[in-house]
Amino acid sequence: MQETSYAQCGDLSLAYRVFGDGPIELVFVGPMVTHLELFWTVPEFKSFFDHLGSFCQVLLFDKAGVGLSDPLPRVRTIDDRAAEIEAVMDAAGFTDAALFGMSEGGAQSILFAARRPERVRALILFGSFAFLAGADWKALEGDPTQLQARQRSELGEAFTPPIEKIAGLQEFARAARNAWGTGAASKCLFPSTQSMRQLALVERMCASPGMARATMQSNLAIDVRAILPTLSTPTLVIHARDDTMPVQCGRYLAHHIPDARWLEVDGIDHAPWATEPDRILTAIEEFLTGSHAAPPQSHRALRTVLFTDIVASTRHAEKAGDERWRAVLHRFGSITAEETERFGGTVVKNTGDGHLSTFDGPTQAIRCAEAVRTETEMIGVEIRAGIHAGECELIGDDIGGIAVHIAARILGQARPGDILVSRTVRDLVVGSGTGFADRGIVELRGVSGMWQLLAVERHGVLAGSAEAQLIATPTPGPRVAMRGADRAVGLMARHTPWILRGLARLGPTNGQR
Repeated sequence: MQETSYAQCGDLSLAYRVFGDGPIELVFVGPMVTHLELFWTVPEFKSFFDHLGSFCQVLLFDKAGVGLSDPLPRVRTIDDRAAEIEAVMDAAGFTDAALFGMSEGGAQSILFAARRPERVRALILFGSFAFLAGADWKALEGDPTQLQARQRSELGEAFTPPIEKIAGLQEFARAARNAWGTGAASKCLFPSTQSMRQLALVERMCASPGMARATMQSNLAIDVRAILPTLSTPTLVIHARDDTMPVQCGRYLAHHIPDARWLEVDGIDHAPWATEPDRILTAIEEFLTGSHAAPPQSHRALRTVLFTDIVASTRHAEKAGDERWRAVLHRFGSITAEETERFGGTVVKNTGDGHLSTFDGPTQAIRCAEAVRTETEMIGVEIRAGIHAGECELIGDDIGGIAVHIAARILGQARPGDILVSRTVRDLVVGSGTGFADRGIVELRGVSGMWQLLAVERHGVLAGSAEAQLIATPTPGPRVAMRGADRAVGLMARHTPWILRGLARLGPTNGQR
């Protein structure tokens, strides 16, 4: 294995390692906490990834805020996490990789695969989910039957977990929030591991209590259901039947991702290296090597669509006169072009008194709309904006598809000065510090179904809201929770991992130590 290297993702450095001799690039997008060097001392983990390395070139990385990567000033959004995948792929020189997403890493991989289909040859999801609870801490501490009813209304009877699984997730969330560093949270996910001392050490070395709380809270808000039907990437969904993460979550993914393959294995632990690893590795090898040739480059991809237009443009034109109004429109166009470029987007077309722009992520689209609104107000013009994220057809320099129509219809519902977004957009920017006001559920002309719309708050998040609590959660690095013995183990993991691996083999298989 190579030494640990670092990839730049904005101002953050992400730790990564590459190993393996196979011809297929594979990126492992791990769960909420990892530690490159410590995990490699676990015999089962090393054996599993050694096998992957026999037919893949494998990239492992620690997400920002955990393990050996930089600590964070605030929690990351799922949009940010997708950007981290691209950053480590760029640093490692990976161009056409299979993504292996575990747990929350599955949702992040789904978003990246939808956004960058030309860079993802295959998608493997283990123990993952599209929608977990949509709940806050208060709801998680309540009656599990109420959470089950909420799941049933969102997912349908076939994909609703039983009460005992809902209660198990509640227990895990409470342990992550209130007892991080004791091993209690990890014990919920790895019940076959008997050593609480080992689980506690892993928790302390991987993440601080604040980082664990913030990540857990953001995971509760993950919702990528709207993205699943847009995926064109070959997908294998794997889930352990008795995992703490309910198997219904995996079944939902397999049912809603087009042509996805489904593998249900026996086991109780939330990790592929601890749950029928030989069967899982065989399935992965057959899946990847059987589709070794890269799929043709897709002409469809996930994009965030932003429509803007000037409020009461006809009245303004009559009042200003043709020459002056042309100058206003020219200035509006310049502002839009400048701000769209600043936030990494593309102006697709002029719509007369407005513009259609696209962005890789919804956070950039919202920030651009806010900047354009501020700049145009300074020249005496009021605008409105509509934003939606969905699958788009890429037609040369143009763009089409239902997502474009939805964004246009959302614009039509906006009031003067509004930046109006779909619920899909809101769900993708949880943790970004953007506040929203609910505008109710409406019918969009020419679009099937009912749509929840939300307006971006001008003055940020509302005090006391779930978003305000999330972004106020401290996210210090893991070292603040580590003990002296933890640091010694960290040094051993870096310089003499075989010693820890040997101790793990010699240790008891049951009882605490």
